[in-house]
Amino acid sequence: MVIETRAPERLRIRDLRDWIEVVDRAGELRVVEGADWNQEIGGITELNNRQKGPALLFDGIKGYPPGQRIITGTMQSPARLAATLRLGTDFDNQRLVQALRGKPQAWEQAAKDYPPLYVDHGPIFENVLRGDEVDLTRFPVPLWHEKDGGRYIGTGDFVISRDPENGWVNCGTYRMMIHDARSTSIHIILGKHGRQQMERTFKSGQPFPMAVSLGHDPLLYLVSGVEIPYGLSEYNYIGAILGEPVRVVRGEVTGLPIPADAEIVLEGWCRPGVVKNEGPFGEFAGYYSYTEAPVPVFEVERVYHRNNPIQVGSPPGRPPHDYSYSKAVMRSAMLHDAIEKAGVPGVQGCWCDEVGGSRMLLVVAIQQRYPGHARQAALVASQCHVGAYFGRYVIVVDDDIDPSNLNDVMWAVCTRSDPERDIDIIRRAWGSKADPLHLTMNQRLPFNSRAIIDACRPYDYLEEFPPVAEGDPEYLAQLQVKWGDVLGSTA
Repeated sequence: MVIETRAPERLRIRDLRDWIEVVDRAGELRVVEGADWNQEIGGITELNNRQKGPALLFDGIKGYPPGQRIITGTMQSPARLAATLRLGTDFDNQRLVQALRGKPQAWEQAAKDYPPLYVDHGPIFENVLRGDEVDLTRFPVPLWHEKDGGRYIGTGDFVISRDPENGWVNCGTYRMMIHDARSTSIHIILGKHGRQQMERTFKSGQPFPMAVSLGHDPLLYLVSGVEIPYGLSEYNYIGAILGEPVRVVRGEVTGLPIPADAEIVLEGWCRPGVVKNEGPFGEFAGYYSYTEAPVPVFEVERVYHRNNPIQVGSPPGRPPHDYSYSKAVMRSAMLHDAIEKAGVPGVQGCWCDEVGGSRMLLVVAIQQRYPGHARQAALVASQCHVGAYFGRYVIVVDDDIDPSNLNDVMWAVCTRSDPERDIDIIRRAWGSKADPLHLTMNQRLPFNSRAIIDACRPYDYLEEFPPVAEGDPEYLAQLQVKWGDVLGSTA
């Protein structure tokens, strides 16, 4: 069933429970009863992701009372991601990418008009735990992967912090492992906005205040993992997407703005010099990642939660994983805009494939217009802001290839490119410490190389290149309708 989302209906999704109702009506949700928090929820989620299945709402979790729930796979399909962005549910990959083109820039420009709205009360205050009442083990936190160093309570989280100098509120997603009933790790890599705020606070000798939402409208989680400009609050950006401010309440301990309609929120402090080891953890590139040094400890002083709370679980791992699809779509739209902004014409589509964690494999489809056009598109894609970090391969294909269809892309690579002529290498580009090759070779700095693959028909032989042996698309579409009972529906 397809839900038509008109402008007035967008405002009906105020929290995670509203979102669940919308995707359930669209046939995009399944309830799972009786799974074990110890690897079973993680394993079921992994298998479901491989099959591109529905969102999974786990209830009756082993060892916990009914109503203590976890949802995974919130944005693993075009319908669920589009619903999260309040666009409706009737989308495929390329339609969704096209629908998002230009929107990130528009949201960024409008964000100043949507500061969060402070309210006195919200569902998050249905239960407030203080002091000795705080016990993180009361929630069914999974051991997601067999070799994880512990139970990770922060995977689909929304971590709220404030800059000590200018009051800028940042919201990010950082992994958090439970140490004991009242503390967790908080792994924020160098350079991230939250880490910059933390370091500035520590330099003054002060503890760093934080609040962490563990269950919320998936839009909060989506935006917290997107590259938002320095100094702009994710709350404002989310408000621009919604067309209305995000409702927040003040935390009792830190005064930080907490989503009023969240499911579970932790509040407390990180203190200078208080660190512990954490990990390993199955990360987004598909390998276990250790930390290079002990990481800050988050000391929890308050727990707020709704009755029968729902955690948003989003375990990474070997792609496709719980959030790889949403990142692929968002980055694909941003990549398309960036290439065109750089002056490259004829771009027909872009795709930052899940198989590379939406970073390591970029595909650009173009309508060739002049000699060197394909190389130009590839080089720009590899070094623009969206594509520069942790890249590996950039493939440029003709406009008859769907860049999101890996089978089509590799067919073009195999039949339209010659390795000696059509592969170029960029050396000492911007790598990542999360790169499994970097971890293995123990490089001092995270450089890497890029392969640029021109998988377009040779421009100087376009007229001579053999035609594709396939039926006319309109005729094939007619056959699909006429023989749908044999071929199966494509809707």
